[in-house]
Amino acid sequence: MNLRSSSQVNNGTDNGKPEVTGSSSAEFAALLQELALQNTSGNSGSPAASLDSSSLSGLLWQQLGGMDEAYNAISGEITETKPTDYEELIQNASAKYGVPVDLIKAVIDTESSFNPNVVSSAGAKGLMQLMDGTANGLGVSDPFDPAQSIDGGVRYLSYQLKRYNGQENMALAAYNAGPGRVNKLGVSNDLELMANLSQLPEETQAYIGKIERARAKYAV
Repeated sequence: MNLRSSSQVNNGTDNGKPEVTGSSSAEFAALLQELALQNTSGNSGSPAASLDSSSLSGLLWQQLGGMDEAYNAISGEITETKPTDYEELIQNASAKYGVPVDLIKAVIDTESSFNPNVVSSAGAKGLMQLMDGTANGLGVSDPFDPAQSIDGGVRYLSYQLKRYNGQENMALAAYNAGPGRVNKLGVSNDLELMANLSQLPEETQAYIGKIERARAKYAV
């Protein structure tokens, strides 16, 4: 379903998976902190290995609550914004987490059309459509705050990129459908993923194409 208007639109994604809160949220945050310490201490293993533990993968995705596409604009006045309003925030997040600027913009465009106030039917919020549990685990106290949403969302996306050794379509599929579904395909690169794309939900198939088209607008 694709419901749009000039002032209210939500391209956020969710698939209705339950959000984990309470002690699980604290565990999620602890795992993130442990991961960060591993990465900064010169872990001899590959980035994918440190990120691909079943406990981290499962908890990350439970917290995210899935990202199947839904359109459900929140009530009340919504402020229209544009990519240039967030240029500095996006540039900073790109430098901090090593995610290309045009990819960040494409994800925000596809998720929320650069509207910081949207909420999906499953409760995903803000520019990068974070679920509350995920936001908490990423240190995002206000998902409607563009600075926090961009930092948290790009941080999560960077985890997926590292998990799949920089394979962007695999990372995007995981961002949308969850890493569990991607891993079940048994593929190791974007070429193999695209050859097996029909095995993923239709929403994810469309999501990758939407990101690609959006990214073309922001390529330097």
